[in-house]
Amino acid sequence: MIIAIDGPAASGKGTIAKLVAGHFQVPVLDTGLLYRAVARDTAARGRPLDDAATAEAAARVLDPGTLDDPALRGAKAGEGASIVARIPGVRAALLEFQRAFARQPGGAVLDGRDIGTVVCPDADVKIFVTASAEVRARRRFLELQGRGEEVSYEVVLKDIRDRDERDSSRADAPMKAAADAVLLDTSELGIEEAFAAALRVVEERAAG
Repeated sequence: MIIAIDGPAASGKGTIAKLVAGHFQVPVLDTGLLYRAVARDTAARGRPLDDAATAEAAARVLDPGTLDDPALRGAKAGEGASIVARIPGVRAALLEFQRAFARQPGGAVLDGRDIGTVVCPDADVKIFVTASAEVRARRRFLELQGRGEEVSYEVVLKDIRDRDERDSSRADAPMKAAADAVLLDTSELGIEEAFAAALRVVEERAAG
């Protein structure tokens, strides 16, 4: 079973994906880490993140073994991911890796922004997780505070809105819910409630 979980930044999709994968004992891939790593490696080459040739080259030789780099979890890495993700060549270079991950025996859970629409359009289950920009900004603000990063809520909210605009307006594989995805709004839900709601969707689709 392939489970596609899409949605904007700080919607809770990553946490939900991990919990769902753990429940069904299948591997999980946070595809956003791939783009964060490409941004990291592009910057390490001394080039601007919108340098298509450098970013594409970084994507083609990306080492999946570096995805546990703690630096990839920061706000700066997220912003960088949003920039390199607009480059069609980067998306093309990472596409087969993601599809190969999904084809593992027994299935997998993938979370991102275009899993249900581009990476795995034939996924058995598609969920689009969302929440208001204000709620997502509050979550990200508290997360960053917990890591000791000095940032204001207002800056985080602006970053969230800017990233939503970049992700949804890019020409190649824009962020959007697949026509057959189930919308899960987590604005008023705790993580356990959100996980339970996602689990119901998966079980209903599996049974139907």
